[in-house]
Amino acid sequence: MVDFDVVELDATDHPEAGEQAPDFTRPLVDDELWADVSLSELLDDGPLVLLFHPMDGAFPATYLWNEVRERGWTDDIAVVGLSISTPYAHKQLIAERGIDARLFSDPQNGVAEKYDIVNDLDGMAGVSEPRPAAFVVDREGTIQYTWVAEEWPAFPDYDAIEAAIDEL
Repeated sequence: MVDFDVVELDATDHPEAGEQAPDFTRPLVDDELWADVSLSELLDDGPLVLLFHPMDGAFPATYLWNEVRERGWTDDIAVVGLSISTPYAHKQLIAERGIDARLFSDPQNGVAEKYDIVNDLDGMAGVSEPRPAAFVVDREGTIQYTWVAEEWPAFPDYDAIEAAIDEL
């Protein structure tokens, strides 16, 4: 039996397809190290998929990264994640889940605020994380596909993301 309630989330004014992805700089973690990197720096290398997810260790993050790995997206496009987890937690998640992607660390949840996808956690005063969201962004920084959760937990339409990747 599932031991959680599905929670409806408030409406947002998040960026949509056709709009510029808000730029930000945060520590970007891979399997070896981390460094402050901006989204625009990553786009210099080509288009990408930006996946916002709950903190590392939460089951939605695990399911998300398992799906990305199984679909082999990182063979075709840069895939980067973002959560409130620390660089240390990201390194552990990358190692444990065999993630072939880099993860932005945003403990203060400022990037989610920029994207208007903040999820205030029930029962935790002053604690928030990004709601699950996916943005496919072209080399120029224009969002080509957007999905933002309207309830928690929720998972993106992986087939729709793949279709958007194929159209780049």
